[in-house]
Amino acid sequence: MTSDVAADLLLGGVVLLGASVQRLAGIGFALVAAPALVLLLGPGEGVLLSNCAAGAISAVGLAGSWRQVRLTAMLPLVVAAACTVPAGAWVAARLPAPVLLVGIGVLVSAAVLLVMCGTRAPALRGAKGALAAGAASGFMNSSAGVGGPAVSLYAMNAGWTVREFVPNAQFYGVLVNAFSLAAKGMPQLTAPAWLLAAVGIAAGAVIGRALAERVPEGRARLIVLALALAGGLTTLGKGLWGL
Repeated sequence: MTSDVAADLLLGGVVLLGASVQRLAGIGFALVAAPALVLLLGPGEGVLLSNCAAGAISAVGLAGSWRQVRLTAMLPLVVAAACTVPAGAWVAARLPAPVLLVGIGVLVSAAVLLVMCGTRAPALRGAKGALAAGAASGFMNSSAGVGGPAVSLYAMNAGWTVREFVPNAQFYGVLVNAFSLAAKGMPQLTAPAWLLAAVGIAAGAVIGRALAERVPEGRARLIVLALALAGGLTTLGKGLWGL
């Protein structure tokens, strides 16, 4: 087996894992997969593939729950994200790879810890909170591939239930990742890599849905966050090593 084939299989496995946890817990594709994809492909292509795959798995989940989307509540988040996505793309294109790895590692790790701690902040409530969360999320999504935590913190402070959060997060995921890809372009992958990524998304959606019926929600979220924290710290370590 050549190293290219092994790398493609590993890429497909990372996408499958990310898609599985996203379908299982309603969040987590980018948190789990983005750090690993960055380590495999480099900051630029890794974040692009994370954007592409996260948008696709969000669309799969949204197909069955689009009627539950609260468009009025999501509008400030989406508008704010659209305004900051170009800034994130501009910054990511100009930073040296080790610096970008450090930045991605710090953003992922800090975001996970904030979500795990259940951070409450008056600034994240109401229309101003939605605009702040959307702006932070758009920048983080296009620069580091991880826009979900800011939206999770907003939903937590707004008092949304999990049932309310999941379809709205999927709707937001489709749009913010589309914005990010429009700003930066599609990832440049080989045909086998694209095929394995697509298979990973499809298989992960099926596996995650099956697991969701067996794994308690709280435990699923804890697994997602633990995997994400490990990936963020690993990416941070690699970036620091390269400085």
